[in-house]
Amino acid sequence: QVQLVESGGGLVQAGGSLRLSCAASVRTFTSYTMGWFRQAPGKEREFVAALMWNGLSTYYADSVKGRFTISRDNAKKTVYLQMNSLKPEDTAVYYCAAADGGVTIGRLGRDYEYDYWGQGTQVTVSS
Repeated sequence: QVQLVESGGGLVQAGGSLRLSCAASVRTFTSYTMGWFRQAPGKEREFVAALMWNGLSTYYADSVKGRFTISRDNAKKTVYLQMNSLKPEDTAVYYCAAADGGVTIGRLGRDYEYDYWGQGTQVTVSS
Protein backbone atom coordinates (compact mmCIF):
# COMPACT_ATOMS: atom_id res chain seq x y z
CA GLN A 1 0.00 0.00 0.00
CA VAL A 2 1.28 3.43 -0.92
CA GLN A 3 1.41 6.10 1.75
CA LEU A 4 2.16 9.76 1.15
CA VAL A 5 3.04 12.07 4.02
CA GLU A 6 3.25 15.82 3.46
CA SER A 7 5.11 18.28 5.65
CA GLY A 8 6.40 21.83 5.54
CA GLY A 9 3.19 23.80 5.66
CA GLY A 10 2.72 26.78 7.93
CA LEU A 11 2.01 30.49 8.23
CA VAL A 12 4.01 32.91 6.12
CA GLN A 13 3.69 36.54 5.13
CA ALA A 14 2.93 37.55 1.57
CA GLY A 15 6.09 37.52 -0.51
CA GLY A 16 7.64 34.79 1.60
CA SER A 17 8.59 31.21 0.76
CA LEU A 18 7.82 27.71 1.93
CA ARG A 19 8.97 24.30 0.82
CA LEU A 20 6.56 21.41 1.05
CA SER A 21 7.78 17.83 1.16
CA CYS A 22 5.97 14.60 0.41
CA ALA A 23 7.58 11.36 1.49
CA ALA A 24 6.34 8.25 -0.29
CA SER A 25 6.39 4.74 1.03
CA VAL A 26 6.62 2.85 -2.25
CA ARG A 27 8.93 0.22 -3.64
CA THR A 28 9.57 1.83 -7.02
CA PHE A 29 9.20 5.57 -6.53
CA THR A 30 10.59 6.26 -9.98
CA SER A 31 7.55 4.68 -11.62
CA TYR A 32 5.15 7.23 -10.17
CA THR A 33 4.06 10.53 -11.63
CA MET A 34 3.76 12.94 -8.72
CA GLY A 35 1.48 15.91 -8.35
CA TRP A 36 0.50 18.66 -5.97
CA PHE A 37 -3.07 19.91 -5.60
CA ARG A 38 -4.62 22.41 -3.24
CA GLN A 39 -8.02 23.20 -1.84
CA ALA A 40 -9.01 26.53 -0.36
CA PRO A 41 -12.02 26.89 1.95
CA GLY A 42 -15.25 26.79 -0.01
CA LYS A 43 -13.49 25.96 -3.25
CA GLU A 44 -12.88 22.84 -5.29
CA ARG A 45 -9.55 21.11 -5.25
CA GLU A 46 -7.29 22.44 -7.97
CA PHE A 47 -4.14 21.31 -9.72
CA VAL A 48 -0.89 23.04 -8.78
CA ALA A 49 2.03 21.15 -10.30
CA ALA A 50 3.10 17.73 -11.57
CA LEU A 51 6.33 15.93 -12.32
CA MET A 52 6.35 13.00 -14.70
CA TRP A 53 7.58 9.61 -13.54
CA ASN A 54 10.77 9.98 -15.59
CA GLY A 55 11.57 13.28 -13.92
CA LEU A 56 12.06 14.96 -17.27
CA SER A 57 8.91 17.04 -17.51
CA THR A 58 7.18 19.40 -15.13
CA TYR A 59 3.82 21.10 -15.47
CA TYR A 60 2.26 23.97 -13.55
CA ALA A 61 -1.03 25.72 -13.16
CA ASP A 62 -0.92 29.18 -14.70
CA SER A 63 -1.53 30.72 -11.30
CA VAL A 64 1.78 29.41 -9.92
CA LYS A 65 4.08 29.44 -12.96
CA GLY A 66 7.30 31.24 -12.24
CA ARG A 67 6.74 31.10 -8.48
CA PHE A 68 6.48 27.40 -7.63
CA THR A 69 8.90 24.60 -8.51
CA ILE A 70 8.23 20.88 -8.23
CA SER A 71 11.14 18.50 -7.89
CA ARG A 72 11.91 14.98 -6.69
CA ASP A 73 14.68 13.15 -4.90
CA ASN A 74 14.40 9.53 -5.92
CA ALA A 75 16.93 8.34 -3.37
CA LYS A 76 14.79 9.80 -0.59
CA LYS A 77 11.51 8.91 -2.33
CA THR A 78 10.39 12.45 -1.77
CA VAL A 79 8.78 15.12 -3.93
CA TYR A 80 9.06 18.80 -3.11
CA LEU A 81 7.13 21.93 -3.88
CA GLN A 82 9.18 25.09 -3.49
CA MET A 83 6.83 28.03 -3.21
CA ASN A 84 8.19 31.54 -3.61
CA SER A 85 6.55 34.96 -3.77
CA LEU A 86 3.56 33.59 -1.93
CA LYS A 87 0.27 35.43 -2.14
CA PRO A 88 -2.76 35.36 0.17
CA GLU A 89 -4.66 33.55 -2.58
CA ASP A 90 -2.21 30.65 -2.24
CA THR A 91 -3.74 29.89 1.15
CA ALA A 92 -5.08 26.33 1.04
CA VAL A 93 -4.56 22.78 2.16
CA TYR A 94 -1.93 21.30 -0.13
CA TYR A 95 -2.14 17.64 -1.10
CA CYS A 96 0.48 15.39 -2.58
CA ALA A 97 -0.72 12.78 -5.08
CA ALA A 98 0.84 9.85 -6.91
CA ALA A 99 -0.15 8.17 -10.15
CA ASP A 100 1.24 4.73 -10.90
CA GLY A 101 2.95 5.14 -14.23
CA GLY A 102 2.56 7.85 -16.80
CA VAL A 103 -0.31 10.27 -17.11
CA THR A 104 -1.26 11.86 -20.38
CA ILE A 105 -0.08 15.46 -20.33
CA GLY A 106 -3.56 16.78 -20.91
CA ARG A 107 -4.84 14.84 -17.91
CA LEU A 108 -2.22 15.84 -15.33
CA GLY A 109 -4.56 18.38 -13.80
CA ARG A 110 -7.38 15.90 -13.27
CA ASP A 111 -7.39 14.55 -9.74
CA TYR A 112 -9.03 11.26 -10.74
CA GLU A 113 -5.87 10.34 -12.65
CA TYR A 114 -4.00 9.95 -9.36
CA ASP A 115 -4.16 6.75 -7.38
CA TYR A 116 -2.89 7.81 -3.97
CA TRP A 117 -3.21 10.93 -1.83
CA GLY A 118 -1.60 12.36 1.27
CA GLN A 119 -3.48 13.81 4.20
CA GLY A 120 -2.67 17.40 3.29
CA THR A 121 -0.72 20.22 4.88
CA GLN A 122 -2.07 23.70 5.60
CA VAL A 123 -0.44 26.72 4.00
CA THR A 124 -1.60 30.12 5.17
CA VAL A 125 -0.31 33.33 3.60
CA SER A 126 -1.05 36.54 5.47
CA SER A 127 -1.30 39.90 3.75
